[in-house]
This record gives sequence, structure tokens and C-alpha cells, in this order.
Amino acid sequence: MSLGEVAARKLFELEPMNPGNYILMSNIYASKGRYEEVDKIRDIMRDKGLRKNPGCSWIEVKNKVHMLLAGDKSLPQMAQIMDKLNRLSIEMKKAGYSPNTDYVLQDVEEQEKEHILCGHSEKLAVVFGILNTSPGSPLRVTKNLRICGDCHAVIKFISRFERREIFVRDTNRYHHFKDGDCSCGDYW
Repeated sequence: MSLGEVAARKLFELEPMNPGNYILMSNIYASKGRYEEVDKIRDIMRDKGLRKNPGCSWIEVKNKVHMLLAGDKSLPQMAQIMDKLNRLSIEMKKAGYSPNTDYVLQDVEEQEKEHILCGHSEKLAVVFGILNTSPGSPLRVTKNLRICGDCHAVIKFISRFERREIFVRDTNRYHHFKDGDCSCGDYW
């Protein structure tokens, strides 16, 4: 039994209704390709009535706060957001970027993993901001979870390509993206 499993069992005893503990263990299993164990953890969560909080980001545009959920297709501008994100993706790939699908902890095909990465809420919020603000104006995004490494790399690129300062506050850090760099020094 790994140290992570020992710690998780203790957390399950101390906080049996905290979904974060189960998600953490599920993510550990998924990162090791142990999808049968992932399914068992998710079954336990379902039996207890626990749900994972979806990734969510907020951005203020024209004095109004907009909330974007990971994978949410209901936003009226979603077609425009996805079109802009696809065009940025083409430019990023020309510059050497390839999506880091290691951050998708689901047992799906590689192409589906890339599609899932495109739906991360912070990417959607940043592109929403680009579409709805003046060129060159700063963007400020708040996220309810920790930013993943792929989103971090993408927002660094966008800051340089779009000539924008982008501020992202996640649960761990305050990131200031400018000219393709981040204030965290790629340590998050």
C-alpha cells in the first residue's frame, strides 16, 4: 500500500463526507493508470452522494462578472470562444506547443483528452476576455481550483501572442502572465 493510500484512508475516516479527499485519491490512481481503482473511488463517492466541484473561473468584463464552467457549452459566445481557442491552438502548435494530456486524468483516447483540455474554465475565461475587451487591456481571472500545467503553458503563450497582461488567481497562487512569462517562475 502506498503512502497516498494510507493517508487517504485516514482522511476518509476523519472526513468521510469531504469529496476533495476522494478526488485526490482518484487523481493519484488515475495518474498511475489504475482506472479500476478510480472507478471504485467514484462508486464510493456516488454511494455517499458526494460530487466533485467542477472547474470554474470568473472574469470581470465591462463591470459584470462572468462565470465559466469547465466543459460548459451553454454560454452564448461559446462558438466564438472555441473558434478563437482553435486559432490560438494552431499558432501555438506552429511555435512548438503540444497539449500536455498528462493533466487529463480520465481513461479516454488521446484526441478526447485534447478536447477536454480545451474546455478548462480558465482558458475559456481568458478567451472570453480577449473577445470582449479592448486589445492590449489586462485580463483578471479567478479560478476555484489549481491551474493545470497545460493551462499555465497556454496562458503564457496567449499573453505573448495577444500582447496582454493576464492575472490568474487560483487556489494556490497569484499568476501574472506577461510577454510569455509568469510571475511564479513556472513553479505552482
